[in-house]
Amino acid sequence: MQETEEMMAMKESNKKVLTKRDITLLGFRSSFLQASFNYERMQAGGWTCSMLPTIEKIHKGDKQAISNSMKDNLEFINTHPNLVGFLMGLLMSLEESGEDRDLIKGLKVALFGPLAGIGDAIFWFTILPIVAGISASFAEEGSVLGPIIFFMVYFVIFLFRVVWTHFGYNLGIRAIEKIKENSEIVSKAATILGTTVIGGLIASYVHIEVVSQIVVNAEKTVSLQADLFDKIFPNILPFAYTMLMYAILRTRKVSPTLLILLTFIASIILSALKIL
Repeated sequence: MQETEEMMAMKESNKKVLTKRDITLLGFRSSFLQASFNYERMQAGGWTCSMLPTIEKIHKGDKQAISNSMKDNLEFINTHPNLVGFLMGLLMSLEESGEDRDLIKGLKVALFGPLAGIGDAIFWFTILPIVAGISASFAEEGSVLGPIIFFMVYFVIFLFRVVWTHFGYNLGIRAIEKIKENSEIVSKAATILGTTVIGGLIASYVHIEVVSQIVVNAEKTVSLQADLFDKIFPNILPFAYTMLMYAILRTRKVSPTLLILLTFIASIILSALKIL
């Protein structure tokens, strides 16, 4: 029994190819998250660029494995720049351990939305406004402490990228056995949470409003948007349009870029006709 445990421990150590320096560099590279940005995949380009050196080191020249990992990581992601290192470290620990690709993708989809919400609440809506107010007060009085305080706080926040990345990586290593034992449950829960997040993004990012009205009589008009669609099913039009785009992507294999272009054209035409 003791020999078996030693062999298992040796096997696990042989899988580990990333060093503390690699994780530290990953934390610094996480600042590239928004270096490549588009409305089809949001931060996917910068996300993949940040993790590519660690992916290449993990797979040691296996072009197919590197390609599969890059393909998964180039899917849509929109999360908080200051906390993204946690997610990168977590996923790289699972990648290093050869975990199932669907599990890794599910965790990514499940966590990037909540991390964005937490990051916004902590940094953009709490820390930075308070620090900016204090710094502005010093600056108004002509004190050089104003910009120095703001710069130092932001610099500390930047350095914490490395801390979050190491924390995510170490958490991933400790959580591997539990994830293996409950992989089906974790995958299902991650999928449900990811679907919920995407549903919230639809309501937040997709806006379709019908401006047309129906004239009932000389004194009364009915708004299609307020009196019909919103009362039947709020946000039904964004939901229906998103599902239409999804169905076309799934069944017709149409390029997302083409669908974006068609959306622009349809918006312009329907707006000119005073329908939307």
